[in-house]
Amino acid sequence: MRLVAWQAADLLRHLDAAISVYGQAMGYPQDLLETRKGYVAAHAHRPDFRAVATLGEGDELLGFGYGYLSAPGQWWHDQVAGALRREQRRWWLTDCFELVELHVRPDAQGHGLGARQLAALLTGPRQRTVVLSTPEADETRSRAWRLYRRFFFSDVLRHFYFPGDDRPFAVLGRQLPLSDLPS
Repeated sequence: MRLVAWQAADLLRHLDAAISVYGQAMGYPQDLLETRKGYVAAHAHRPDFRAVATLGEGDELLGFGYGYLSAPGQWWHDQVAGALRREQRRWWLTDCFELVELHVRPDAQGHGLGARQLAALLTGPRQRTVVLSTPEADETRSRAWRLYRRFFFSDVLRHFYFPGDDRPFAVLGRQLPLSDLPS
């Protein structure tokens, strides 16, 4: 397995494989995945776009992640900003790297791939904070939650509902740069 940095063109070239990994990891139905392709393709052109991928045998995609500069006018940013108090918005979203996706295929999980992807994505952004959203879950049982807590992400917003998804989400954040990476 190897971790590689992706440019926007790499993500677009491997969009079908990335959407498949995303769907497997999130448990989303195929019709929703087709819709997500357009969003992901548009995200690849956002300022400060950064992406990584974990490749296996024959360059099979095992996981990927990406993010970019979060800004007013972007759907996710505006949804979260509208739910935060002014001082929270100022702290978390003014100079923020938005970690949009971070996924590992379920059959490849449990081998540290997500941690390597996360560390690579968060080593280098120039922003002051990083913020992400993840479905609410039992923090002791969810691999994603344990990963984010190991990386010292704290609660920004809990039990938040995004339009179009009937599951509650948590918005988590941490300050950058990563000077306190877990060993």
